[in-house]
Amino acid sequence: MRHFNSILLVFALAAGCGQQKSQQENTGIAPEAPAVEASDAAVALGAPIPEGAVLDAARAAALFGNLSATDTLQTTFEAEVLEVCQAKGCWMKLALPGQDPVMVRFKDYGFFVPKDLAGTRVTVSGKAFVSEVSEADRRHLAQDAGAPEEEVLALVGPVKEAGFEADGVRFRQ
Repeated sequence: MRHFNSILLVFALAAGCGQQKSQQENTGIAPEAPAVEASDAAVALGAPIPEGAVLDAARAAALFGNLSATDTLQTTFEAEVLEVCQAKGCWMKLALPGQDPVMVRFKDYGFFVPKDLAGTRVTVSGKAFVSEVSEADRRHLAQDAGAPEEEVLALVGPVKEAGFEADGVRFRQ
């Protein structure tokens, strides 16, 4: 009888752990950005970055310069992070020479980057495109970045901007 109770206890614990995991997976809430410690190891978020040609920032700038509003292009490039969403790490802006920064969001809100990633070189893989950003969205993004209120209010009208939907990000921190 004692063995039966022990076995029953083990099954109850296993079932409870499985149920807890299912509840976490079904919340629909995207995970927080991982805590990253300084090291030489590469940190990879999202889907693996495909091996092959990685464009440098100058070639990526030329690629974005040739896109029209209806184009999308699957590509991989490397650039420096200028800023990151300070609310969650749910977007970042990358520097490209000779043009405005590229706004990077993450596919299906599936992962976030650390909020302290500014100044770091990253490799991103995904879809490049050009879009029109409304005044309301521009102001929202400026607030997420921690801009002062007068700077937020100075943003007037829509603008066209280079965008990128990353399915994978890799960096060293």
